[in-house]
Amino acid sequence: KYAGVYYIESSIGQTGKPERIYYVVYRRNGKLIEEKAGRQYQDDMTPARASALRIQRMEGKQLSNKERREAERAAKQSKKKWTIDRLWEKYRAQRDDYPTLGTDRSNYRHIKNQLGTREPKDLIQLDVDRLRIRLSKKLKPQTVKHVLQLLKRIINFGVNKGLCQGPGFKIEMPKVYNLTTEDLTTEQLQSLLKAINKDKDIEAANLMRMALFTGMRRGELFKLKWNDVDFERGFIHIRDPKGGPDQRIPLNDAAREVLENHPRSESPFVFPGRWGGQRTEIRTSVNRIKKRAGLPEGFRPLHGLRHLYATMLASSGKVDMYTLQKLLTHKSPQMTQRYAHLRDDTLRRAADLAGELIQEAVNSKSEEQIT
Repeated sequence: KYAGVYYIESSIGQTGKPERIYYVVYRRNGKLIEEKAGRQYQDDMTPARASALRIQRMEGKQLSNKERREAERAAKQSKKKWTIDRLWEKYRAQRDDYPTLGTDRSNYRHIKNQLGTREPKDLIQLDVDRLRIRLSKKLKPQTVKHVLQLLKRIINFGVNKGLCQGPGFKIEMPKVYNLTTEDLTTEQLQSLLKAINKDKDIEAANLMRMALFTGMRRGELFKLKWNDVDFERGFIHIRDPKGGPDQRIPLNDAAREVLENHPRSESPFVFPGRWGGQRTEIRTSVNRIKKRAGLPEGFRPLHGLRHLYATMLASSGKVDMYTLQKLLTHKSPQMTQRYAHLRDDTLRRAADLAGELIQEAVNSKSEEQIT
């Protein structure tokens, strides 16, 4: 009744009970294929089911037995390979407490779509170039750089753990000319401080105060523990600042007052998150304070206050660039140079003032001689 379906009779184990084993014969892509469809009792196979299976395989809707075996073999083999996807899972598992993990997850989607199944040793420069060009068409330059930095970190993680070989080239980071320094006018700063003082969320309010008074990064504030604050000697220990060595900065009077009056819990963290663990987000609260203060839309509540801290010090003319670099825990002076023009402006105003004072003295002397 069913074309391309036949069976042979066999027996079941030691019972000797007869059983039919069904086979199908079909052509696909011009090639004749003859393969087993299933056993009568073990697989509950019937001539009708074998015929339906034959049609599906003939139309390419189902893999042939050979194709299925090859796919299973490839899947097993891929589990043994340290692909970028597999390295990412291992890398991610060891960074569950990092505040930037959410950003890394978002950025990894771009890597996964194009390079996830590849092994690092099989990558060539063209692969990374194609990824960079494709991302550049829809993402900001800084985001493209972050994606490539994540790819580099994942591969370096695998190489350092001895899990894989690295590519035979260096992954170059695109140059990003992002020297934006967020600033506030005196009126805006006063409005912000009023909004902070009125807000009922003491965690958000004090986080913003600490960012303004110390210039600490958001991640550094989230990781800050009470035993990192040395009230006696007057220092704050910053652990792992942006991947660099541990640093310490002075605990100034304004920051000391904030911390001494900040509520403590059983958590070791100064600004704990859920269940007393490390905080990873506070966007809603700080954005509410920003909105209430009427700050510009593009002003970032915590990172912007770090910039404001640096801007005020640089423009005062009383702090040199080396000292500012140490206070901001920048790894290189190049990062601090974005504030250099503010110090230059202050020096220029001072030089102009000196010129004016000298000119006044000369004019005054001339008037005395005439008299």
